[in-house]
Amino acid sequence: MAALATVTHGAADSAAEELGLSRRQVYILIGRHRKGTGLLTDLAPGRSAGGRGGRRLSEPVEAVIREVIRRTYLTKQKPSLAVVHRQIVRECKTLGLTGPARNTVAIRIEALHPVEVTRSREGSDAARPLQSAGGTVPEIMAPLDQVQIDHTVIDLIVVDDRDRQPIGRPYLTVAIDGYSRCILGMVVTLEAPSAVSVGLCIAHMACDKRPWIEALGVDAAWPMSGKPKVLFLDNASEFKSEALRRGCEQHGIKLSYRPLGRPHYGGIVERIIGTVMQRVHELPGTTFSNPGQRGGYDADKMSALTLTELERWLTLAVASYHGSIHTSLNQTPAGRWDGGVREFGEQPVVSHPAAFLIDFLPVIRRQITRTGFVIDHVHYFANALKPWIARRDRDEKFVIRRDPRDISRVWVLEPEGTAYVEVPYRTISHPAVTLWEHRQALVRLRQQGHDQVNEEALFRTIDQMREIAAAAQRATRRSRRDLQRRRHLQASESVAEASAPPDEMPPPDRDAATARPFEEVEQW
Repeated sequence: MAALATVTHGAADSAAEELGLSRRQVYILIGRHRKGTGLLTDLAPGRSAGGRGGRRLSEPVEAVIREVIRRTYLTKQKPSLAVVHRQIVRECKTLGLTGPARNTVAIRIEALHPVEVTRSREGSDAARPLQSAGGTVPEIMAPLDQVQIDHTVIDLIVVDDRDRQPIGRPYLTVAIDGYSRCILGMVVTLEAPSAVSVGLCIAHMACDKRPWIEALGVDAAWPMSGKPKVLFLDNASEFKSEALRRGCEQHGIKLSYRPLGRPHYGGIVERIIGTVMQRVHELPGTTFSNPGQRGGYDADKMSALTLTELERWLTLAVASYHGSIHTSLNQTPAGRWDGGVREFGEQPVVSHPAAFLIDFLPVIRRQITRTGFVIDHVHYFANALKPWIARRDRDEKFVIRRDPRDISRVWVLEPEGTAYVEVPYRTISHPAVTLWEHRQALVRLRQQGHDQVNEEALFRTIDQMREIAAAAQRATRRSRRDLQRRRHLQASESVAEASAPPDEMPPPDRDAATARPFEEVEQW
């Protein structure tokens, strides 16, 4: 019918009756067919160019609206709709154009992308909740493919183990397996997060935890252990230390960092830390997450747990968490781990915890002299150094590892870079001290006007400070915290040594000599 030169009303009515349309609709279809290209889609209705909500304004006016919205509305000054409309009308009048109505401008603004509007007017942080996560989070196919590590201050006041007096809030460092959501490692310390706490957490993760659990006196199963393939970390300084980089290179662990501005990349470990803190709020002495939650609760007065007791409680909490259904997995983390082990094989664990930890301790560099090494005014010597002393004219600096929890010995990397040699104090009568005590003693000596620090004076000052701290521990929280710090670190060292093979570290030689200090220490 459409091919006819003239379509009569009778023919149109006949077609209308057959198609169930009106005569007018038949003529409209014929018109579309004649204007089209011979395709069936020619009969589909076209898009309206106007009508309610349509754009009937001329292009010059639309251009003014777009420019004023970009230049004026999408700014941190956040002008109102009325201000933007007035500016558009003024600019249209200047160009000899008819300005749009206010509701027309409102429609154009409503059509803008909400993320673009919020970012321009409120900032990137305000726009983040409106955005999709974005980016591609690394794929995790098996246990230990990716492990996330992070720190938090624990919402709990702990007490010292002698007088049960409050000493403040400790810190928690945890390592989470991205595949199973299992907690692989945990460190509780009174010290702020550092390269040492990261190294301790990696060592706890990689080693068999049974000796540590037995030393705590806890009846709990924690079989998840092993070296990670990738450590996924934020961009904090302790995660970019030379100690961590060299340790990971030594053990084939890849370091990967969260992209800046993409906090969701570390969501796994942060969610689990949040879950742990919710459980901590059930304990006596909790500080809760904010003062509003605390109300009139006196955390100092109600505090009851020592650091060791908190470690025991956290170990039991970890075991309970591993046996609970995880909503993201629809199974328990322990079940997910066991399934991964069955599919991909048993994960090897580190058999020498003490030696493994050495590879993650802070790095110091020193030149060797005829009498050994001097590090922060403390002399170190062993007979094993004698072959290197004979070749000291090469003027090379040695890589040395030091544990801030006990500076009575250091570990020196052989020039060939294959193994570490343990080197103790030169003077065997000096007590084992922490780096914190050592630094406090240096400050005190300099306050007393000692420009040249003598090693004997340094250790005498440390002894005096210990006596003062012991006498004043009931008087101040800081004194109690310092004393408890030493006790807890010594206990941790005893556990690590108990789990190491007896022949792992040979007994050191100690001789007497003097040496010249050389300052170059990586901050821990």
